Amino acid sequence: MDTPTLIRVALEALGGGGPEKLPTPGTAELKRMYSLMHLGRVLDDKAPNYLKQAIGWSYHAPCAGHDGIQLALGLSFRASQDYLFPYYRDLMTCLAGGLTPLEIILNGISKAADTASGGRHMSNHFAKPEIGIQNVSSLTGNHTQHAVGLARAVKYYKSDAIVFSSQGESSLSEGYCYESINGADREKLPVIFVVQDNGYGISVPKRDQTANEFACENFTGFQNLKIIRADGLDVMDSMRAMREARDYVWTGSGPAMVYATCVRIGAHSNSDKHEWYRDASELAAAKAADPLPRFRAFCLKNGLDEAELKAIEAENLVSYNEASEKAIKSADPKADSIFDFVIPEGWSSEKFPDGTHHETGEAVSLIQSLNQTLKEEFRSNPDTFIWGQDMANKEKGGIFNVSKGMQPEFGPGRVFNAPIAEDYIVGTANGFSRFNDKIRVVVEGAEFADYIWPAAEQIVECSHEYWRTNGQFTPNVTIRLASGGYIGGGLYHSQNVEAWLTNLPGIRVVVPAFADDAAGLLRTAMRSRGLTLFLEPKFLYNSKLAQAVVPSDFAVPFGKARVRSVGSDLTVLAYGTPVHFALEAARKLEAEGRSVEVIDLRSLSPLDTETIFASVKKTHRALIVHEDKVFGGFGGELAAQLASECFSWLDAPIERVGSTFTPVGFNRILERATLPNTDRVLAGMRKVLAY
Repeated sequence: MDTPTLIRVALEALGGGGPEKLPTPGTAELKRMYSLMHLGRVLDDKAPNYLKQAIGWSYHAPCAGHDGIQLALGLSFRASQDYLFPYYRDLMTCLAGGLTPLEIILNGISKAADTASGGRHMSNHFAKPEIGIQNVSSLTGNHTQHAVGLARAVKYYKSDAIVFSSQGESSLSEGYCYESINGADREKLPVIFVVQDNGYGISVPKRDQTANEFACENFTGFQNLKIIRADGLDVMDSMRAMREARDYVWTGSGPAMVYATCVRIGAHSNSDKHEWYRDASELAAAKAADPLPRFRAFCLKNGLDEAELKAIEAENLVSYNEASEKAIKSADPKADSIFDFVIPEGWSSEKFPDGTHHETGEAVSLIQSLNQTLKEEFRSNPDTFIWGQDMANKEKGGIFNVSKGMQPEFGPGRVFNAPIAEDYIVGTANGFSRFNDKIRVVVEGAEFADYIWPAAEQIVECSHEYWRTNGQFTPNVTIRLASGGYIGGGLYHSQNVEAWLTNLPGIRVVVPAFADDAAGLLRTAMRSRGLTLFLEPKFLYNSKLAQAVVPSDFAVPFGKARVRSVGSDLTVLAYGTPVHFALEAARKLEAEGRSVEVIDLRSLSPLDTETIFASVKKTHRALIVHEDKVFGGFGGELAAQLASECFSWLDAPIERVGSTFTPVGFNRILERATLPNTDRVLAGMRKVLAY
C-alpha cells in the first residue's frame, strides 16, 4: 500500500471523533489556539534560517504535521502544576505549554539565557523546569523512565498532578519504553504517554519497527493502561483524546496512552535528506494533510473571520521578529562555565570532618553497619526510599540481606521490590527524585554489580543531569552495588565495574574496606545531593577483616582517603578488599625491617590526590593495588597522575597489582588464578623496593 493511501486509511480507522466530541470553543479560545498554532509554525519554518546564517540551531526536527496533537498536549499541561517530558520534535507542545518565542529561539541558537540548559544541550531540546517542563536528553524515549518515576512520587505524595511523556512511535521499540509502560501499568501511575506516529523513525518506516499498523496495539494486553487513539492532525479530536486520558488517569485506575496519527511534512531533521527515501507523491500527500490550514478552516467555520486570522498572523510575525532580534543579541555561554554544575558539593559532618575516629567498643560486620545506617537514615528522613530486585519481601532484604527488616519497619510505600529491570530501577529513581529536592532514593541497582549494564544508559543519563540542566536538577540517588569476587561466583557475580564508572563526570564512586567507612560513606551519600555509586565488596560483608567499631552518626566525606598504615619506604594505594591484602603484606615486610604506608582510598571520584601525592613524595615509591583487571583498570589513572605530579620524587617505576586480563571463572582454581591476593601484593612490594 502506498504512503498516501496509508495516511488516508489510518485517519479513516481513527474515525476523527472518539466516544465523545468536545464542544466547539468560544471565539476567544479559538483565537488563542490559532495564535499558538500559527506562531509555532512560524518558529518551526524560521528555524533552518539560523543555520544558513551560521547563527545556530544546527539541530532542528520540524514539528509541522504534528501541530494538532502538540497543541492539544501543550494546552492540557498545567504549568507549575503538572510535569511534561517533551521530546526533540515538541516545539509546538512547549510553546503551548508555556515557553515564549524568545525562550524557544534562545534554545535554538544555544544562548546562555536558554531556560533549558544555558546552551549546554542540543538545540530543539526545549525545557523550562521552573514550570514543570523537564529537560530531556537525546536518548530517544528514555525519558519515559523518568516520567514513570516522577508519577510514582506524585502518587505517593497524593498530588493531583499529571505527568505527560511525549515521544515518537519508533521509540516504543526501545526496551526501556516497554519497561516504563509495564511499570506504570502495574503501579497504576498518573502518567499519560503521548505517542506521535508520523510513520518514520528518521528514515526507518514503521513496518520495520513493528508488525502492527498502530504500535499502540503492542500494549493492548496491559490490564490498567487505557489506550486512546486520536487524529493528531485534528486539533479538536486531539483535545478530545487528551481530555479522555486526563479524566481516566485522575480516577486512579492507571496510566493512559494517547496514540496520535500525524504526518511528517518535512525531513526528520536538517541533516536528513528525506527525498532519498520518500517519493514525490508521498511528500505531496503529507503536505496536503497539514493540520494548520485544516484548523484555520475550522476557525473560519466557527465564528472567526478572515480579517481576524490575518491580524493574528501579522501580530505573530511581529512577535517573532522582536524575539529573534533580542535572542541574537543575547550573550553566549562563557567558556569557563563548563566547570559549573558538574556535581553538587557533598554533605559534610562537623563531628567527623576527615572521616576518622578513635571510638572503642564492639566491632560490627560491614553488612551490619550498612543495615544499621540505612535504618538510621530512614528514621531521620521520612523522604527516603529504597527499591531494587528481591530486596524487600517482609523480613528478607536481598540476596545478602543488607536491607533486612526494612520493609516491616518502614512499610511497602518506602521499601519495595522493583521488576527485574535494572534500567527501570535506576531510571525511575531519577524521575522520583524530581518531585522534591528533600527526597533521597537508594536503589540496589542490580543484585550484583555485573548485572548493572542494562542500566548503563540510565547511569550515564544521571551523570550529566546536573550539568545539562545548568544546575536546575540533580538526581539525589545512591546506587548500591555488591561488587567483586572471592565468593566463587564466576561470571556475572564476581566482576568489578569502577573503571567505567570513574570515567563519568557527574557521579561519585566510593568503595569501603571497613565497616565504619561503609557506614560513614553511606550516610554521606544519603544526605548529599547528586548521584553516588556505592560499591560494596561482597567478600567483606561478613569477613572479620572488615569488622570495625562504628560511632554514632559516623560520616566519611567524599574525596578523603585514610592512611591505614604509616610508613616511609613505599606507598601502597588500594581500595576495597585488596586494602586487607596490602595491610597483611605490609606487616610481613615490617618484620623484615621495611616500612610501608598503606592508603585506603575509600573514594575514587572525587579522589584525594593531596594525601596520595604527599605520601609518594615522602616514600619515593608507589604500588597500586586493586581487584579489577590491571589492563584498563582504575590503577592506570592513578599511575598517570603520579607520573605527572610526582615524577621528580620517584626513585622507582610505579607498579600495579590486580586481576589478569580474563573473566573471573567459577571454579575456585580459576578464580584464584585470576584475582590478586596477599602473595601477589607482597611480590609487587618487593619489586618496587628492590629497584
